[in-house]
Amino acid sequence: MKKKAKHVAKYDREAAEREFWSTHDTTDYFDFSKRNRVEIEFDPGVEAPVKSISLRLPREMLNELKVLANKKDIPYQSLIKVYLADKIKQERKAG
Repeated sequence: MKKKAKHVAKYDREAAEREFWSTHDTTDYFDFSKRNRVEIEFDPGVEAPVKSISLRLPREMLNELKVLANKKDIPYQSLIKVYLADKIKQERKAG
């Protein structure tokens, strides 16, 4: 026999809701046996905050970047972004 799901109260503060769910079982409040469909719409007019590019680097330079990045325990792509951001900041200050 299927039990009826309980009513979930509305909360005006996230902390109160978090406290509630820390002491209650979601299966008492939601029927997970039913498949729920969620539709997500994307606005094609909004650009992504990052853009992928192709950048050709000399092999030796790329190897050096990878070694440096490995020492810092970060991906080499992130290190390249840090270096580029630093240089852009430096150039802006120079005017």
